[in-house]
Amino acid sequence: MDFDDQLRRYFGSADLDALTPDALAGGIDRMRVDLGLETDRGRRFALWSLLFLLGAAPDLDRVFDDPADRDAARNFMDLAQRGEAG
Repeated sequence: MDFDDQLRRYFGSADLDALTPDALAGGIDRMRVDLGLETDRGRRFALWSLLFLLGAAPDLDRVFDDPADRDAARNFMDLAQRGEAG
């Protein structure tokens, strides 16, 4: 999954700053639907990660059945938060 391609798919633009609040909310809704339907672990993780970066990720314990996937998500959260702080 290419990041810009995902942004264009869900939001119609790779420029998140140019989105209206309604366009952002609509894209997030579409991502959440796809997350619920996705069966590929890697794609689920990518969707959840993008939702996390947008501040809209569902609880990782509800999304990931596999403990290794939950650990990877926690690591991603930690790295993302360190990136914001530093």
